[in-house]
Amino acid sequence: MQHDLIAQARTWLAEDPDPETRDELAALIEAGDTQELAVRFAGTLQFGTAGLRGELGAGPMRMNRSVVIRAAAGLAAYLKAQGQDGGLVVIGYDARYKSADFARDTAAVMTGAGLRAAVLPRPLPTPVLAYAIRHLGAVAGVEVTASHNPPRDNGYKVYLGDGSQIVPPADGEIAAAIAAVGPLADVVRPEDGWETLGEDVLDAYLARTDAVLAAGGPRTARTVYTAMHGVGASVLTAAFERAGFPAPVLVAEQAEPDPAFPTVAFPNPEEPGAMDLAFATARRAAPDLVIANDPDADRCAVAVPDAAAEGGWRMLRGDEVGALLAAHLVERGASGVFAESIVSSSLLGRIAEKAGLGYEETLTGFKWIARVDGLRYGYEEALGYCVDPEGVRDKDGITAALLVAELASVLKERGRTLLDLLDDLALAHGLHATDQLSVRVEDLTVIADAMARLRERPPTALAGLAVTSAEDLTRGTDRLPPTDGLRYHLEGARVIVRPSGTEPKLKCYLEVVVPVADAAGLPAARARGAELLAAIKRDLAAAAGI
Repeated sequence: MQHDLIAQARTWLAEDPDPETRDELAALIEAGDTQELAVRFAGTLQFGTAGLRGELGAGPMRMNRSVVIRAAAGLAAYLKAQGQDGGLVVIGYDARYKSADFARDTAAVMTGAGLRAAVLPRPLPTPVLAYAIRHLGAVAGVEVTASHNPPRDNGYKVYLGDGSQIVPPADGEIAAAIAAVGPLADVVRPEDGWETLGEDVLDAYLARTDAVLAAGGPRTARTVYTAMHGVGASVLTAAFERAGFPAPVLVAEQAEPDPAFPTVAFPNPEEPGAMDLAFATARRAAPDLVIANDPDADRCAVAVPDAAAEGGWRMLRGDEVGALLAAHLVERGASGVFAESIVSSSLLGRIAEKAGLGYEETLTGFKWIARVDGLRYGYEEALGYCVDPEGVRDKDGITAALLVAELASVLKERGRTLLDLLDDLALAHGLHATDQLSVRVEDLTVIADAMARLRERPPTALAGLAVTSAEDLTRGTDRLPPTDGLRYHLEGARVIVRPSGTEPKLKCYLEVVVPVADAAGLPAARARGAELLAAIKRDLAAAAGI
């Protein structure tokens, strides 16, 4: 067994084109570290609907140039089998470790396979790549990013020619093509032959961002902005300047791309402490809003002044921003379908129904939301918003930030705030309070055990509220394809439990709806909502054994 493992590692080492991971693997072999080698060679990093994502390092269970070259070769073979020989593949990348190398390897493999490849001019937000696919008439796109994962991670996200991320069966067919790739030496990788795009593709994207705003509307909202050490700052500031908003005050410590993400434990605006520097900047600058992007700028976080909050600033939940943007689009006379994933607040459905608009619920992820027929607006509670589906069929943290700034400006002209509009929505539709129980694990069996426990002994009540129905989503529903998840409907509440598709986390999404008779009843309704959410969280954790 030990001999086989060392032999397997030596075979991989002989093929590895990257001096850094070669040295890393050679040191493990030299040290006879079979425990670590067993982890690295326990299988192969699996290609799925999120593409690839994992920790950087040597071996088939890590993100590295060998794994990326195989993924690119498999994708090229898939595209050619679909009759796309000679088609254009656009490649974007963020500023993480190895991202530029992975983008270059992908371009080389596509060129060697007889496809045309074009690489974005520099590290840019993921939505610029999603836009470029349709703008340039590409047959596919690749974005090298790990979004808001820890610094040690990287990833590989694949889009097809419609500008949406892959869904089944394409993901399985691409995975099969990757598995069929032979020795790396047989993968043709020329030194050149692909195109490096100019700034005109970014200019076209920026010109399109204007389309999300109402002509002649107010542009007065002042913002503090953090790029969270990612690639969003130059594009967002350019978009705000074009639109005529005041220049955002940048959080200086986080404005420049830095793959080490030195000021945050996790480069995700939702994580505790990640927004501390932004709030400190806001206390000095006194803006109307704080806006944050995640490192690849496809997500948008929003915070508002709130005297009742610690430090004077309150981060809005993704569900709150999702409802605010929906209400704003309704007021602007939007038509079409509003869509969200099953883990997002049911408030969107109520807003759409009252406005006489179509409404669809999808599985988690913008790969599903973006495919809704007639989509006008889609959002997901994890800070993802698609406000211009004709331009970007994915979440876009730049255009979402513009639309939030427009809404804040409109309200400011009326002497009102985003919190006032949230109150209006609670009075019109009931107070929709949401929260999440999220457990990060080192050992994935913890997640599997929790799901098994809930399936074997489903709760009959949570927070004293009776469970009125329980669904195992692996069986699918009349509206949804199968997915690994559980959904519980309670009297005035809803709970969904699912493993994360991109991180080692078990995620539980909680919502309670509290009726509100008038504005005077709002504080009591909020207190009741918070109390119920805390109790549901406690009871659910006990039921799942987490």
